[in-house]
Amino acid sequence: MHKMQAEQGRKVALEVVDINCDLGEAFGRWRVGDTEDSVLMGLISSANIAAGFHAGDPNLMDHTVRVAVEHGVGIGAHPGYNDLQGFGRRKINGTARELVNDIVYQVGAIREFARRHGATLQHVKPHGALYMEMAVNPEFAQLFVHYMRTVAPNAYVFCMAGSETETAALEVGQPLVREFYADRDYDESGSIVFTRDVGRPDPVAIARKVVRACKEGLVTTVSGKDIEVPFESICFHSDTLGALDIVRNMREALVAEGIRIAPISEIVR
Repeated sequence: MHKMQAEQGRKVALEVVDINCDLGEAFGRWRVGDTEDSVLMGLISSANIAAGFHAGDPNLMDHTVRVAVEHGVGIGAHPGYNDLQGFGRRKINGTARELVNDIVYQVGAIREFARRHGATLQHVKPHGALYMEMAVNPEFAQLFVHYMRTVAPNAYVFCMAGSETETAALEVGQPLVREFYADRDYDESGSIVFTRDVGRPDPVAIARKVVRACKEGLVTTVSGKDIEVPFESICFHSDTLGALDIVRNMREALVAEGIRIAPISEIVR
């Protein structure tokens, strides 16, 4: 991961923040997590909707987009590796062009369902291992951002601060949103510690971690060191056990500290 550029750092407390969550991550009768998407939808401001490769199917995509529109939640495409069995959390080797073509295919699906329900595509956020690969692969990140500039120049790219994805978006002026991962650990490079199973984390501890990040711009890494982490959106995962308790505790803690939750379009212009 690249070091964060000084001008991208943040020394003042956030007054407003977006909350995003990965949703629509089922397939047919197969379900993950312990909370219904429709319940979580009322507690977030941006939805990353699975687009069929790691999870999701046409009926579920249509339903999830419709529910997002009903709740006024920003719609994002959440493309992953073509890996239903591994839930998109296993790396699949491919050229940068092959991987971007997979993204094009999936983004097109979510964008059409959004159009069907009178909405537009707010953002694109790759999923799991694909997100992590783009974060460290400059050729992949640049080709992806070039695609976004061509077909969706006003849509946000969701990424980690200091990643190749952020660098590529900044170079060409693609709107971007940096994320703070509520239910994931960080290493000293500023990257999240990638895992396939986080168990059932403590929602109160997560809320404290999120509030500190918003107020101080800091997170404690797995090695015990504090690092800066600039962001505009907080991410948690619907497949994390106790997801409902996590988002409820986060929201209550943020509101108690006077931090407003709002759609990303009100935060990054």
